[in-house]
Amino acid sequence: MASLDTIRQILSLSFAGNTLFDYSFAAVVFIISIFILKIFKFIIVHKLKKLTKKTKTEIDDLIIDIIDRVHWPFYILLSLYISVQTIVIPDYAVTALHYIFIILFTYYIVKGINSIIDYSSEKIIQKAEKENKGEDTSFVGVLSRIIKIIMWIFAFVLVLSNMGYNISTILAGLGIGGIAIALALQSILGDIFAAFSLYFDKPFQKGDFIIIDNDMGTVKHIGIKTTRIETLQGQELVVSNKELTDKRINNYKKMEKRRVAFGFGVTYQTPTAKLKKIPDNVKKIINSIKGVEANRIHFKQFGDSSLNFEVVYYIDSNDYNVYMDVQQEINLKIKQEFEKEKIEFAYPTQTIFVEK
Repeated sequence: MASLDTIRQILSLSFAGNTLFDYSFAAVVFIISIFILKIFKFIIVHKLKKLTKKTKTEIDDLIIDIIDRVHWPFYILLSLYISVQTIVIPDYAVTALHYIFIILFTYYIVKGINSIIDYSSEKIIQKAEKENKGEDTSFVGVLSRIIKIIMWIFAFVLVLSNMGYNISTILAGLGIGGIAIALALQSILGDIFAAFSLYFDKPFQKGDFIIIDNDMGTVKHIGIKTTRIETLQGQELVVSNKELTDKRINNYKKMEKRRVAFGFGVTYQTPTAKLKKIPDNVKKIINSIKGVEANRIHFKQFGDSSLNFEVVYYIDSNDYNVYMDVQQEINLKIKQEFEKEKIEFAYPTQTIFVEK
């Protein structure tokens, strides 16, 4: 009995507003909390990982992975936060513990959201590569980084709000600072917003052949500020994204068919009977080429030194090299046919008639 009384006396000793029994009870709560969280971390989460690997969906794997990334500092702090609720501690200690808990909790929440953003962007890139669309997916990574930065800024403001700071004043300060930064970086921000427009609107994609004013070439890279185009001459043309959104762009990759019009002239000495044969002969030549269809061939006009014909046809391809190969074949066959029919191509000449 004496020993029990001694123990009761010891446990009833008071320090900083709490008895030794209160501290002992808080310590037991802390140990039990750690034990329960350890079971959750190493047994339940581990078993759930094995189960999710057997499922077809990847969403459950992502959720378990996010939970598994929560490390022991958070669990220790959570256990400590639970245990101190059973004792009386100074207000500054409660406040400090509360703030630390909010910071850690917000940190892991944002980390989890960032994991979802990374997962989503990775899926978009994989889908684009799988469908082999030839899209430049580098902008997806840039966009995900921008979203993550915004999330961290939002989390920072939220933590400050929970710590008792006046968010309206902070936001007002950020607003004024943001306006100053926006004015200083107006050109860069314009290109960034233009990059958003190019990515979502998709007027062209990587690999498309486009014409901008007097420049033409194949799109090689669409970046956050500029787009790089390989011209027909071989050099790289770098154009700001804002400039691209302000200009009219001809995108030849979007063509299902290419319409081609060209002309030629024959001499005035060509007999009318042979002139009448030219449209049918040229039409047969064009239609004999695979993937090419003649639209019209007409004796168009009397030129200064030639009888001019106009030819229009379609190619089932948007490739510029294919078009040039077809045009070359048509030209050679027309020349061969005219040599056979003894029809002469016209060239600029002047005939002087002298009246006696």
